[in-house]
Parts: sequence; C-alpha cells; structure tokens
Amino acid sequence: MILAMDIKELTRAEEQVMQELWKLQKAFVKEIIEQMDEPKPAYNTVSTIIRILETKGFVGHESFGKSHRYFPKISKDEYKDFATGKLLSGYFDNSPQNMLSFFVQERKLSLKDADALFKLLEKAKKK
Repeated sequence: MILAMDIKELTRAEEQVMQELWKLQKAFVKEIIEQMDEPKPAYNTVSTIIRILETKGFVGHESFGKSHRYFPKISKDEYKDFATGKLLSGYFDNSPQNMLSFFVQERKLSLKDADALFKLLEKAKKK
C-alpha cells in the first residue's frame, strides 16, 4: 500500500491519462488514446505524460520488444483518498462538516442526494 505522503499531485493532463488507464487496467499508449475524448491528443504527448507518470510512481510497464504496456501502480481509490484529504485540509480546515455544508449550500444537493447521504450516515452509525 502506498502512503498518502508518497503520492504526488497529478496535473490535469496526467489525471486524464490516469483515468483512462484505471479503466483499462493495462494498455499500450495507442489504446489509452483511443479511449480519450475528441480532440485526441498526439501520440507523443500521451507517451511523454506516461513517462512522467512512471517517474512519479503512478505507472509501471511490461516490455514487449520495443513496445510497452502500462499499468497503474496506484489505485484510483488511493489517489481519491489523497485528493480528498488535500481538498479537505486545504479548503475546509480539515472539517468534513464544512465540506458537506459547502456542497449543500453551493452545489445545491438534490433531495435524492441528501437522502442517500442520510442513509450512509445511518449505516455508519450502526457499525
């Protein structure tokens, strides 16, 4: 398991590539590009981003001659935990209540969303 302090923040472009790799689990650069929205980035751009992600410890690869098939070394859940913690500490003073209040007031949670949250809280209470 990777510690949160070992995880580095992703740039927007890196995160886009990781989102596709998390879905695919193992992929060559061309397969990642095929999954991306239009306009598709250039092969060299995605290849460079993948190499940066390898340097940051997010991605590993298997060699097939001169080709490489890439795979995530950090799970989406591990990165989600890191990013949420960063958001919570950086913008909401480490207060889940402040964060939830923001979403209720600014993002206008629907009654359906609020009901689902209450059910989660009730379930957590019972544990």
